[in-house]
Order: sequence, then C-alpha cells, then structure tokens
Amino acid sequence: MALVVAVGARAVEGRATKAVLVAVAAAFGVRRSAVSLVSGATSRDKVVDVEGAEGVIRERLEQLLG
Repeated sequence: MALVVAVGARAVEGRATKAVLVAVAAAFGVRRSAVSLVSGATSRDKVVDVEGAEGVIRERLEQLLG
C-alpha cells in the first residue's frame, strides 16, 4: 500500500524528509520518534516505518487511503 504525502518544505538539507516524517507521525497519531525513514533520503519516493500496534496502524492506514 502507498500513501501520498505532500509537504511544502523544500528538498534542501533534509527539510522535506523531516517534514514528511512529521506529517506521517501526525497522520498516524504517533510520536515523531515512532516514524523512521527506511529508504529514499534523497529521492522523491520515500519508504517509512511506523512503529505501533500493528492492528491500529493498519486500521489508520486504511482510513487514510479511504
């Protein structure tokens, strides 16, 4: 499953990546420290990991995907 996240931060010095991680944390209702970048630090496409109860995270993802 893929979730599209758009941020206004520019891709300079990791600002866009940080903004994506903050936005994902907010969307899933978890602390920023529960979201980590798996791959894509310098790419438009990023893979992140969200730590938490799997059922809760999966349910929230399904809600976000509509």
